[in-house]
Amino acid sequence: MTARVYEYEKCSTCRQALKFLDARKIDYRRVPIVDQPPTLAELKAMLGFVGDLKRLFNTSGVAYREMGLGAKLKTMSQDSALKLLAENGRLVKRPFVLLKDRGLLGFKEEEWKTAFRS
Repeated sequence: MTARVYEYEKCSTCRQALKFLDARKIDYRRVPIVDQPPTLAELKAMLGFVGDLKRLFNTSGVAYREMGLGAKLKTMSQDSALKLLAENGRLVKRPFVLLKDRGLLGFKEEEWKTAFRS
């Protein structure tokens, strides 16, 4: 199965993650997260893996800060938050990878080693 890696090419963390995959010859497909954000179904699946809505957000991103989402998320419904993420890839934590048995947000090498062990 080819992994779909939602990434942003100017993101150093994304570049690190792709380098990790390339070094291990892992088959993947790059998806530009700004142009093609994860779908609502993918976001719901990821939420099921990570359990915390805030973890889906790129909290250090400009769009997150400009929209004042730090405060708004506390009162926003889950459906509204997921819809917002599906409409604006700049808000989604990246890289974003859904696998059969887990979801990966950001790049933590040990987590990725476990997820992609052969």
